[in-house]
Amino acid sequence: MGTQDSSTEGIDTTLFITVSGPPGCGATTLCERLADAMGCPYVSGGDIFRELAEDRDMSLNQLTAKADESDEIDRALDQRLQQIAEKWGMANKPFILESRLAGWLAGERADLRVWLDAPEDVRLERIDDRIETEAEMRVREVSEAGRYQSYYEIDIDNRTFYDLYVNTARWSKQGVFTVVRAAIEEYDPELDEGAFSTPTLDP
Repeated sequence: MGTQDSSTEGIDTTLFITVSGPPGCGATTLCERLADAMGCPYVSGGDIFRELAEDRDMSLNQLTAKADESDEIDRALDQRLQQIAEKWGMANKPFILESRLAGWLAGERADLRVWLDAPEDVRLERIDDRIETEAEMRVREVSEAGRYQSYYEIDIDNRTFYDLYVNTARWSKQGVFTVVRAAIEEYDPELDEGAFSTPTLDP
């Protein structure tokens, strides 16, 4: 959950925003800054996945391997995220949902769908101090992509329906926040001619 940071100028909005991207893309940092500025909560699929691993006394790699054996874990996670998206999609209040599939799961309920990315070497450097190792990150990315294709016929590399695509290696953390902030503040629903449609997922 983000908390209001008095040093961050507020963003006056009721938008439901999804943020997606691979490990090390900078999604957590952006979501924390946005949540502070918007004065709203956010939910991270990664946090929920880590909670599942802790509940089962497993590492992320072990839980990923278990998820490869059965669709139970993934579908439970996706159902929870979709329920959250449904709730906040009708609330007319600001909210941020962050996960690899957030844009897909929220679908047309989301007001703004953001994809963050960075070159692999940059992302690997960013996760260097995390518990997850480089090998685990690579395994997780490949494994998740295969499961998304198997369960939902989703090509995670298809980013055509995202409203904003940002290479976070090109700007500082503050710069990335400024870019996304501008997109939020300049959004005018009366001038919105329509988002790209997304298929409905059935976790």
